[in-house]
Amino acid sequence: MFNSNKNLILILFLIIQSIAIQAQECRSFDEDFIRKERENIPGETMGQKLESLLFWSQKEKERRFPMMYGIYPSIEISANQDVLDFQKSNEIDPHWGNSTTVKKYMVDNHIAGVIVLKDDEIRLEKYAKDVDEKTLWTSFSMAKSVSSMLLGVALKEGDIESLDDHLKKYIHEFEGYDYGEVSVRQLLTMTSGIAWSEDYEDPNSDVAQMYQNPCVGDESHILTYMKSLEFEHKPGTHWNYSTGETDLVGILIQKATGKSLAEYLSEKIWKPWGMEHCAYWLADECSNLNIGGSGLSASLRDYARLGHLMLNKGQRDGMRLLSEEWMADATSLLQQTDEQGGGYGYLWWRFKNGSYAAVGIFGQMLYVNPDQNLVIAQVAAWPKASSKELIKERLKFIKAVEKGIE
Repeated sequence: MFNSNKNLILILFLIIQSIAIQAQECRSFDEDFIRKERENIPGETMGQKLESLLFWSQKEKERRFPMMYGIYPSIEISANQDVLDFQKSNEIDPHWGNSTTVKKYMVDNHIAGVIVLKDDEIRLEKYAKDVDEKTLWTSFSMAKSVSSMLLGVALKEGDIESLDDHLKKYIHEFEGYDYGEVSVRQLLTMTSGIAWSEDYEDPNSDVAQMYQNPCVGDESHILTYMKSLEFEHKPGTHWNYSTGETDLVGILIQKATGKSLAEYLSEKIWKPWGMEHCAYWLADECSNLNIGGSGLSASLRDYARLGHLMLNKGQRDGMRLLSEEWMADATSLLQQTDEQGGGYGYLWWRFKNGSYAAVGIFGQMLYVNPDQNLVIAQVAAWPKASSKELIKERLKFIKAVEKGIE
């Protein structure tokens, strides 16, 4: 009888383990294929190869964006079998302009996938050829907003004591440098006052140079690069978009918690919120610390779940994931950045109507409209990193969805 029960327990354990493995199984790549792909990317170091993506051809972008975590050093973000599932219901069919449909919008703008979540139901989900609900697509600057969320977790957990703490309190390498005097809050709002160029078409800009130099010991590329940068404005008085500073947000979280962003995200958000698929986050080749300003690869549905988390203010089943202080300001208009009344919160873009978004170059987007209980997520390979025309087309899509779902 004892052996029978023991065998039954073992069988149940193996079944549970099998379910867990299936729930978090990530797609793998042929090693020879990945090696050849990596060799064909310009640059001697991984940092140089990463910087080169700003100048990839259209075919290279479409082929490589779903395999970034295989090409570059990455850390897995594990999920589990407790998935927050959404039912599909009453698919919408937005039309706008003279003849634009979702299909035409996706083809014309090289969109790999779109999903619309309304009142906890999937109302639209479309993918391009060779892309599906399991594809892990790179997020680019959408990761900035996820890093901000993790800082909201660290503030709640007490790993970061105050948003007004200076960076040198947590990043000791900044002692004696200008960045050491910048506050956590100023870093989150991109108001450090330190000079930075975010020109994606200029190979000599800061954003194109920050990973180019060889490693200095095991110090991350971004720390080495940004140590010597100096104030151009008084901290807190001038807004300037800087991917480098969001990489520093990632360094800050990892220094304060002692965990990689991938591990912290898995433990504090991915598993508790019931993400469906595992994900990956690129890691700096020098320090093996995750890159806070970019590099998260996840499925489209799980990007939508991040929007759902924000829509619910980080609360599920009596569980609060994010600091109330962080949540109060994260998606508020803290810095106005355009004449239409839009602006920036804590690494989230805020719009005049109260909606907000995480966006990344080449068309990545996570859009949240609290008034409509609406989430829209998109992954893409735009022909350009960004342009007024491409942004305008994306806005037309958003407006058509909002109008068609009322």
